[in-house]
Amino acid sequence: MRMSSSAIRQRIQELGPWFHNIELEGVSTAPDHFLGNYPFIKWNKFAHAIPADLTGKTVLDIGCNAGFYSIEMKRRGAERVLGIDFDEAYLAQAKFAAEVAETEIEFRQLSVYDVGALGERFDIVLFMGVLYHLRHPLLALDLVRDHVVGDLLVFQSMQRGSDEVAAVEENYHFWREDLFEDASFPKLHFIEHRYADDPTNWWIPNRACTQAMLRSAGFEIEAHPETEVYVCRPADRPGGEGAVYPAAGAKA
Repeated sequence: MRMSSSAIRQRIQELGPWFHNIELEGVSTAPDHFLGNYPFIKWNKFAHAIPADLTGKTVLDIGCNAGFYSIEMKRRGAERVLGIDFDEAYLAQAKFAAEVAETEIEFRQLSVYDVGALGERFDIVLFMGVLYHLRHPLLALDLVRDHVVGDLLVFQSMQRGSDEVAAVEENYHFWREDLFEDASFPKLHFIEHRYADDPTNWWIPNRACTQAMLRSAGFEIEAHPETEVYVCRPADRPGGEGAVYPAAGAKA
């Protein structure tokens, strides 16, 4: 039984505030979003880079938020879509949005650091707008590469600094210092307190750093359809030691 517009509007208000603006039976979840009609405006810039027909495919949406991308994947015919997020409020929004959109999507509360617990690989893994919210971003990429990416990784990160990308050499002499002043050298900016009033914005890469981190985690960049979006496939093994698995200590 479909909900009325007034009932949908009331439930949207109860579940707010929303970061994903999703139109549910003509009612927008975040009509006054500071980025505009987000993430629809971003999706429109890279949607062509993902197969239009996902029949028989499995999709994992890491950090699914309110489920915008999960719903789009299901609309393209994906056989199974799993959205994970650590935030209960976002998951409640996602479940409601999927229900109103009449899309069958599974949602679980799970951290990106625990993706190994899923015990399966997915044809397509979406990792959109998550990296800069993580205290341990490269570890997260290593774990995603080790455990869940089967074929495609669709990755997006906020970026700041230069859009130029320097050619990365295999080695640099100890006394070589000029490269650190080069705006096109890979840089990962650390935010100690807040950026955009968000205490979870920890790291912001420049474009060169985004690409270098993806390569270091064992991905080959196949397409760059939008300034912040990269479509990748697993390639070489991760650089260095790859993912680490520290023993869990007791919390104070």
